Amino acid sequence: QVQLVESGGGLVQAGGSLRLSCVASGTIFFSLNDMGWYRQAPGKQRELVAGMTRIGLATYGDSVKGRFTISRDSAKNTLYLQMNSLEPEDTAVYICNVKTVRRDYWGQGTQVIVSS
Repeated sequence: QVQLVESGGGLVQAGGSLRLSCVASGTIFFSLNDMGWYRQAPGKQRELVAGMTRIGLATYGDSVKGRFTISRDSAKNTLYLQMNSLEPEDTAVYICNVKTVRRDYWGQGTQVIVSS
C-alpha cells in the first residue's frame, strides 16, 4: 500500500512563493514510476500542473511554465513543487500523484490560496 502526504500549502500574496512537498510511504520506488502534481480549483476540472517521468524528465502545464519547478529526492521518497510568482489564478488544492503499473495513487491535497 502506498500513501502520499502533501504539505507546504498556505496563504500567500500574489508574486510570492511556496514550496510543496509530497512524501510517499509504502512500497514505492521513485525511479520506477511517473509522478506529478495536479490542482483542482472550485468549479473546475482537475488539471496537470507538472509531471516527472521515471527517468526524471519534467513537463509543465502552459499556465505555470517558467514559474513552477518540479523535482524529487528519491532517497527521501519526496516530490517537490517550487512555485514562484504566484498568481490568484493559482489558487487551488494541489494534489500529488504517482502512477504505478497497477494503479494511480493520490494524496489528499494541500490548499494554496493566492491573494491579490
